[in-house]
Amino acid sequence: MAVPARTCGASRPGPARIARPWPGRGPRPCPGPRRPESGPLRPRLLLLPPLLLLPLLAAPGASAYSFPQQHTMQHWARRLEQEIDGVMRIFGGVQQLREIYKDNRNLFEVQENEPQKLVEKVAGDIENLLDRKVQALKRLADAAENFQKAHHWQDNIKEEDIMYYDAKADAELDDPETEDMERGSKTSTLRLDFMEDPNFKNKVNYSYTAVQIPTDIYKGSTIILNELNWTEALENVFIENRRQDPTLLWQVFGSATGVTRYYPATPWRAPKKIDLYDVRRRPWYIQGASSPKDMVIIVDVSGSVSGLTLKLMKTSVCEMLDTLSDDDYVNVASFNEKAQPVSCFTHLVQANVRNKKVFKEAVQGMVAKGTTGYKAGFEYAFDQLQNSNITRANCNKMIMMFTDGGEDRVQDVFEKYNWPNRTVRVFTFSVGQHNYDVTPLQWMACTNKGYYFEIPSIGAIRINTQEYLDVLGRPMVLAGKEAKQVQWTNVYEDALGLGLVVTGTLPVFNLTQDGPGEKKNQLILGVMGIDVALNDIKRLTPNYTLGANGYVFAIDLNGYVLLHPNLKPQTINFREPVTLDFLDAELEDENKEEIRRSMIDGNKGHKQIKTLVKSLDERYIDEVIRNYTWVPIRSTNYSLGLVLPPYSTFYLQANLSDQILQVKLPISKLKDFEFLLPSSFESEGHVFIAPREYCKDLNASDNNTEFLKNFIELMEKVTPDSKQCNNFLLHNLILDTGITQQLVERVWRDQDLNTYSLLAVFAATDGGITRVFPNKAAEDWTENPEPFNASFYRRSLDNHGYIFKPPHQDALLRPLELENDTVGILVSTAVELSLGRRTLRPAVVGVKLDLEAWAEKFKVLASNRTHQDQPQKQCGPSSHCEMDCEVNNEDLLCVLIDDGGFLVLSNQNHQWDQVGRFFSEVDANLMLALYNNSFYTRKESYDYQAACAPQPPGNLGAAPRGVFVPTIADFLNLAWWTSAAAWSLFQQLLYGLIYHSWFQADPAEAEGSPETRESSCVMKQTQYYFGSVNASYNAIIDCGNCSRLFHAQRLTNTNLLFVVAEKPLCSQCEAGRLLQKETHSDGPEQCELVQRPRYRRGPHICFDYNATEDTSDCGRGASFPPSLGVLVSLQLLLLLGLPPRPQPQVRALVASRHL
Repeated sequence: MAVPARTCGASRPGPARIARPWPGRGPRPCPGPRRPESGPLRPRLLLLPPLLLLPLLAAPGASAYSFPQQHTMQHWARRLEQEIDGVMRIFGGVQQLREIYKDNRNLFEVQENEPQKLVEKVAGDIENLLDRKVQALKRLADAAENFQKAHHWQDNIKEEDIMYYDAKADAELDDPETEDMERGSKTSTLRLDFMEDPNFKNKVNYSYTAVQIPTDIYKGSTIILNELNWTEALENVFIENRRQDPTLLWQVFGSATGVTRYYPATPWRAPKKIDLYDVRRRPWYIQGASSPKDMVIIVDVSGSVSGLTLKLMKTSVCEMLDTLSDDDYVNVASFNEKAQPVSCFTHLVQANVRNKKVFKEAVQGMVAKGTTGYKAGFEYAFDQLQNSNITRANCNKMIMMFTDGGEDRVQDVFEKYNWPNRTVRVFTFSVGQHNYDVTPLQWMACTNKGYYFEIPSIGAIRINTQEYLDVLGRPMVLAGKEAKQVQWTNVYEDALGLGLVVTGTLPVFNLTQDGPGEKKNQLILGVMGIDVALNDIKRLTPNYTLGANGYVFAIDLNGYVLLHPNLKPQTINFREPVTLDFLDAELEDENKEEIRRSMIDGNKGHKQIKTLVKSLDERYIDEVIRNYTWVPIRSTNYSLGLVLPPYSTFYLQANLSDQILQVKLPISKLKDFEFLLPSSFESEGHVFIAPREYCKDLNASDNNTEFLKNFIELMEKVTPDSKQCNNFLLHNLILDTGITQQLVERVWRDQDLNTYSLLAVFAATDGGITRVFPNKAAEDWTENPEPFNASFYRRSLDNHGYIFKPPHQDALLRPLELENDTVGILVSTAVELSLGRRTLRPAVVGVKLDLEAWAEKFKVLASNRTHQDQPQKQCGPSSHCEMDCEVNNEDLLCVLIDDGGFLVLSNQNHQWDQVGRFFSEVDANLMLALYNNSFYTRKESYDYQAACAPQPPGNLGAAPRGVFVPTIADFLNLAWWTSAAAWSLFQQLLYGLIYHSWFQADPAEAEGSPETRESSCVMKQTQYYFGSVNASYNAIIDCGNCSRLFHAQRLTNTNLLFVVAEKPLCSQCEAGRLLQKETHSDGPEQCELVQRPRYRRGPHICFDYNATEDTSDCGRGASFPPSLGVLVSLQLLLLLGLPPRPQPQVRALVASRHL
């Protein structure tokens, strides 16, 4: 007997495998040792027409088996298609469910979603909701201005003269380190009782307001006490507002002094570490206190700026960046003899979270060297502000210069660029403790409508990097009523636990005058704000009439979403706004860019587009048709959009009026309700009900069994026409309960599931019913009981045919446990119902396949046997046979892969526990070949709302966390001990004894809070989906001396790809593995993104100039040279725990508020 030629890897027992011949040279021998190449081998794909491929597939006389021919594999594919279709026709019950709906036509009506009417109605409802808040805001702002105007300043006011509820008092009572406890100053603090209020998600007291004062502000100062005195009168206005509108949430007055008074009273959510909350740094305050800004920050990095001074500058710049919002534009540059940007940004960029992060990281790399050149720094800044070829705020223009001092006034630069109009304000900051003459810095600020500040130490940074907002507010105050316009903010996290909110803001002006005929006061008193929870706005949108894949969304002028089903931040830092762009919330394309631009411009529109959508579980991509309709929300900066699939144009509305009229008893007595009772589950299948708000008194629960129990108990008491229930939801639920029960009766109950190796059959409906049969199958049912939140349901609606969904497996988790036949593969399809000319998809039906049984069935269907009982065909040594997926499973790999690239079935027993994994993790070589042959394409996107494990503590960031560490040489140097640096260090070390957590990695975060456990990050997502190839063909994966034949073909009416391939001959042909799982990313390169910024518009109003502005108050305070006696006294005060008094140079601006 002839012995067939040995092939690579064929030493294992089993049927011999052909060694493919080289043309004219006989069988190809096993490759000998090869010299390593310079890089990894990359498989080459040789696509061959079937006729040319035949000589390679069969080599007569070489072996008993050959690779199956194309028509054979196409035959197997047809058998698979027929088997799937047959099972779904018998058990799915699509046709029968259509008939059931038609038989019950008298129990429901078909309603139409009219997109234009819907979106206009919702926009009007949102406008009315926000308008009620606007009226309350105006009453508060007017009252505040009148109260302050009537207030008489008291120089001798004392803490015990003012009674108020200190929101942080309870936390401070529990903190032995708090300075107030040491002083014993609790006599002015009210003690209140609180009651839980679900609207606020908090305990509140409706009779009082609460006051929050930043930790670094002395509560007993004259300014703060006078502020508390006159703002107390706001309490009655807050209460009256709530009486007129009981839906009002937090009403807040944020004072320019840092005091926050809010209503209703509730204890402050103080972190375990030091609380650095300051209302003047909140997004809503910044937006309301000034018009948009174009800011250039220039930092002196000459040789004299070193050690502690440079660290103070870096921290100051980071704190300055935190005062900017997404309406502002900024750039940061360093200068000595020359000026250069600190980052890759060469022009002004939007001050969004990601751009500010780039700046903050770049600032840490600044190094001091060279000589000071103010001219270079200012010329660079003015050139930046004069660049009109870029997107920018086009309102307030300013230069912020941080330096340790210098003598040059660069008057020639100001004459050239800024005089006589002085359109650019100049703010100068003298940083560190030194003996330089600061007169030039004061002069620069005063002659350019700015302000001069000093930052001698870390404690002065926060206050002095935000006081410039008062200067920018001057034109707004002087504009009077014209500037009294309500602005609505981006989405952000409420500091008091309300969740995601937007805030309406209105500036409050100082209307006092020094005397008759005197100039009008030009100081802003603060900002009034009223919160609106996003959930309250969502309640105004259609809940369930739009179907599982229809939704409402809204965006602002920046293109950020206010409402969107994909707005789901995993972690929230309350100090930053939640800024998810519409094009990041969805998969970006040109049509959506056009829609976004039109919405930002405040236009109406409608457009039907073909687009890509990501599945709910983020594993799949579907190409779908969507109808977008949008209108502006009047009196706001928002625009509202509605997205509808064509099949959601119509929906069912149950009409149970006849039953309701007959039964005036509780709903539990209605026909079909009995099929919701657990007692019926054994015969009718288990019922999961969607956890919707059917009635106001229905107790929610994450456990569906408990929720169903609560629902049934409530229905025993509620009559069908009860006003406390949502009749649409309730009646549709009961309708679908009866309809799915009839499916059990007509189709499922009399069928033997085991005959077809099924674990379960199921139906899910728009009405919120998921019925799983038999009852025992519910034990392994892991799909979401809310059909609208179930991936299989939404994908089935968007796709024709049968959608396979293997169990989800992560590459890092252990393989599936195939025990007791409990592992199943879901197969589902939508039920399309045509009633007249109206077509809709009210339900999805499907089966759950037994994985092991169907894997065996798969082998038979892809073999030369016609049925499972037929004996396997044996191939004699002299006969020629084609390999098949059953007999030759040691040489032939046969798999079904779904449209996302996940393994569904395999003829390899050892791969059964890998079902559900991305196929590249199973066979990287073959998956790469499928991708390179366009059977698959991929979509990469970024998730900006992900949560990641915390990074190790570092010294980077915005908070004042680093201190100058002197060297040994410094300690041994007597001159150093007498210098300002030594005293500054001494001051900080002593300050740290009291506020020790200022030196921690992140002082504003609480220990054990979610922010310390995980932080927001960017994740890169990659999904695969079927490419343009829809035919079947063969190909060779050629990799040097190793090659593999494979055949791939789409299965009709499914989301499956049938692949037959030779097993790898050699291990040395390692292909690059395609990745599908999420990976941590820095996101797209910001330096490139800013070169093509997305379209946006700034606020419609700008107040950056007023001819009557008085610029004489510009920070002419005396400098604060280090005095031994003064510094020692300061340290002793700090050691004793006495409150730190404001620095002289920072009081000038604040002290003028009472004038």
